[in-house]
Amino acid sequence: MKYVTLFTAAATAFSTAAAVSVSGSAEGFASGVTGGGDATPVYPTTIDELVSYLGDDEARVVVLSQTFDFTGTEGTTTSTGCAPWGTASGCQVAIDQDDWCENYEPDAPSVSVTYDNAGILGIAVTSDKTILGEGSSGIIKGKGLRIVSGATNVIVQNIAVTDINPEYVWGGDAITVDDADLIWIDHVTTARIGRQHIVLGTSADNRVTLSNNYINGVTSYSATCDGYTYWGIYLDGDSDMVTMKGNYIYHTSGRSPKVGGNTLLHAVNNYWYDNSGVAFEVGSGAYILAEGNVFQNVDEPVQSPIDGELFTSPSTTANEACAAYLGRDCEINGFGSSGTFSSDDTGFFSDFEGKTIASATTYTAVAASVTANAGQGKL
Repeated sequence: MKYVTLFTAAATAFSTAAAVSVSGSAEGFASGVTGGGDATPVYPTTIDELVSYLGDDEARVVVLSQTFDFTGTEGTTTSTGCAPWGTASGCQVAIDQDDWCENYEPDAPSVSVTYDNAGILGIAVTSDKTILGEGSSGIIKGKGLRIVSGATNVIVQNIAVTDINPEYVWGGDAITVDDADLIWIDHVTTARIGRQHIVLGTSADNRVTLSNNYINGVTSYSATCDGYTYWGIYLDGDSDMVTMKGNYIYHTSGRSPKVGGNTLLHAVNNYWYDNSGVAFEVGSGAYILAEGNVFQNVDEPVQSPIDGELFTSPSTTANEACAAYLGRDCEINGFGSSGTFSSDDTGFFSDFEGKTIASATTYTAVAASVTANAGQGKL
């Protein structure tokens, strides 16, 4: 009987480990990413274990099966910040990080801010890691993820990152990538974030795929003072190549995404819904192919002026360039109760040559597909 019990326990442990695996594979620029590969899954039960697993030098599959709440674990700081958008109850105020208030908002009134220290800097994530949530139970609260400089081959799938100093600009980011390569962020939900939901820094992030994520912009504190988050997605790296596919970008008012630096972005089959301001902000150095997307109740799908290069309008002539460099025609975008945009820059299409390109479908089924599949717990 003793041997039967031991065998049963071992078999149960094996079946649990075997059942935990990445779902699907990355499309687009991060195609081929393997993360922790076939490393034996580990299940952290404390925040210290989580931090240790994500930051060590081992290839790992780190499974999140609970909430890891960092709120209050590193103390709080009270200091003087500023109120660039006023002091009404729904307005964010700003932490004076690196003298930001003095340098960029010198006329803004000063205010006292008390923020949670844990949110300011994300958990360090090193190379060859898979971070994988079980069902809807893998949640990181009060602190984000920071894929460290030089990291490569990282998968983040089916988790939620929430509640990072939402009342404060510079309160912390949900997911930060800077100077990294082969990064796949998939089926992640972000909500109530003080600064950026997803941000790619100014160094090169060579190959990144953002897919099936749910950017939930509902917030009690907003830079636009209207309950819509302004700080959605910021892509401003040097020689970045980013695929955005199947993402649900909801209830935002700006930076959804903001693109600049030297970033090649393929935005395909995403769904923007209920945006009170602007979706795309196209800065100098942005090269954006947007196809097969849907914009519903979006005041300005793209901010004017456009300082980079943007393609949104397939035509017979333009599709010759699509066929030449993507291997297929481009898909038109769909608009409902929204502004529209039309831009036909194709001069940068040669940058897609030889790259792995995400597939595209007609926009007509995108809204239903994305809302049914994007975010944590939808695998």
